[in-house]
Amino acid sequence: MDKLGKILIVDDEAMVTKTLSMLLGLEGFSNVVTFDNPIDALKHLKENEFDLIISDFIMPQMNGIDFLENAKKFQKEVSTILLTGYADKENAIRAINEIGIFKYIEKPWDNNNLIINIKNALTQTRLKKELDKKIKELEIANKKLEDYSKNLEETVQKRTLELIQANSKLNAIITNCADGIILFDQDLKITDLNTASINLFGQNKKDLISKNLFELVVSESKQFNSSELTSNSNIFLRNYSLINYKKDIKIPVEISIASVNDDKNNFYVAVIRDCTYQKETERLRDDFIATLTHDLRTPLLATISGLDFVLDESLGTVTEKQNNLFEAMKKSSQDMLGLVNTLLEVYRYEAGKTYLCKTKFDILKLIQECTDELKVLAQNSNIELKINKDCDEIFINADKNEIRRVIINLLGNAIKHSQNSTLVQINAIKKEKDFSLDVIDNGIGLSETDCAKLFNRFSQGTNQKRSSSTGLGLYLSRQIIEAHDGKIYVESELNKGSKFGFELKNTINDCKVIL
Repeated sequence: MDKLGKILIVDDEAMVTKTLSMLLGLEGFSNVVTFDNPIDALKHLKENEFDLIISDFIMPQMNGIDFLENAKKFQKEVSTILLTGYADKENAIRAINEIGIFKYIEKPWDNNNLIINIKNALTQTRLKKELDKKIKELEIANKKLEDYSKNLEETVQKRTLELIQANSKLNAIITNCADGIILFDQDLKITDLNTASINLFGQNKKDLISKNLFELVVSESKQFNSSELTSNSNIFLRNYSLINYKKDIKIPVEISIASVNDDKNNFYVAVIRDCTYQKETERLRDDFIATLTHDLRTPLLATISGLDFVLDESLGTVTEKQNNLFEAMKKSSQDMLGLVNTLLEVYRYEAGKTYLCKTKFDILKLIQECTDELKVLAQNSNIELKINKDCDEIFINADKNEIRRVIINLLGNAIKHSQNSTLVQINAIKKEKDFSLDVIDNGIGLSETDCAKLFNRFSQGTNQKRSSSTGLGLYLSRQIIEAHDGKIYVESELNKGSKFGFELKNTINDCKVIL
C-alpha cells in the first residue's frame, strides 16, 4: 500500500480527472484511481479500499453528495473532498454537516491549497484507522480482562476453599497428634501448643503460654541456650526430661526443633516425643547385654588362664602342632574378652554409669606412648607413624586412660585400612585453650554415605566389604569424646584416604604436672 494513501477521483469531465491525476502524480501520489461515472465508482468501492475520495458535485448520473453518502456506507473511515462551484456552496456546507465531508473546495481551486487539503484528509483517514484499530484492540483486551477477572474470582474462591480445607485438616492433625507440638519464640517463651503437649505437662494451656520451654523441659547434663537456635538447621535433643508438675514426675523425651520464618518474625516449632516405653525397652535390653557380657568374662578369663598353663608347659610337654592350636584358641578367647569388655564400656557410657577421672597430663607424651605401642603392627604393614607437633609439651585436663583408648582406636584403624600407603600422620594441634588431634592416612577411604553413619553403634565403616570388626570401637570413641564435651569427626574421600580426629574444648592447662 502506498505510504501516501490510495485516492479515488470521480468527475464526469475527463479533463478534470486527468488534470487532478497529473497534479497528484507530480506531488508523489502514485496510487490514484479515476472514474467519470459515480455508478461505476461505487461498484469499485465495494471491492477496493481507499483513503480519500475526491468527487465533483454536479454529475448527470448522481450528484456528489449522494455519491459520497453511498460511498460512506462501504468505507466509514474514508475522508472525502467535494469539488463545487461557487453557486453550490450552500449545498456543500449542508453535506459537511450531514454526511461528514472533510472539505469542500470551490472551482477553480488553488493547486497548493488543494494539495494541502488532500494531505490533511489523508492524515485524518490514517488517524481514524489507527484509532479504530486501537479501539478494537482495547475492546479485545477489555474482553480478555473481563474473562480473566471472572476466572480469577472463580480461582480465588476455589483456592480459598482448598486452603480452608487444608487448614482444617492441618489443625485436626496438630490437635490430635500423639506427639507434643509447641511453638516458641527466640526468647524460648511458649506461644502455642497442642493438646498432647498440654497432657504431657499436666497444666492448663493459659498457664503454659509465655513460660520458658526449657524450664519445663530440662537435661541433667547441660542447660539449653537460645544461642544454639539457628534459622537454617534443625536441632535434635536426646536425654531430656519433661516435668509434669501434676503427677510430680519427669518424663523422658526426645525433641526435634525447626525454625519457621513467616516474613514478620522468626519462631520455632518443637516436636516432643514421650520416650518412656522406648527407654524402658532400651534399659531391659542393655541390662540383658550387660548381664550376659559380665557373666561371660569369668569363663573367658578362666579359659585364657588355663591355656597359659598349657602353653608354658606347666601341665606337661606340648608339641608344635598342639602349641599352634592352643595359641589360636587363646587369641580367639582374648578377642572375645576384648569384645565383652567393649560392650560393657558402651553400656556404662549409655547408662551414664561411667565417671571420668580427669587429671592433668602431657598429651604429646601420651601420643608417643600410643605410637610406640602400635609400632610393631605398623612395621608389619610397612607403615611409618609420624607425629607432627608445634611444641614439645601440651598439658590437658582429661581422663588419660579414656583418651588413650580413643587414640589407640584411631591409629589402629588408620594402620588397618592404609592399603598401598606407607605413612600415617598424627597432627597435634593447640589453639588457645582447645586441643585437637588428627590421624591422616592415604588408604582406601570412605564414601560420603559411609561417613554419615561411621560413629553409630555396630557400624563397620563401609558398605563395600564385610569386616571382622565389632563396629563398636568408633562408637565407644564418640561416647568418650562427647563425655569430655568434645566432638569427633571424619573427613574422607573414596580411594583417597581419610582424616579421623577429635577436638577437646577448653581443656589445655598451661600448668605442668611436677612428679
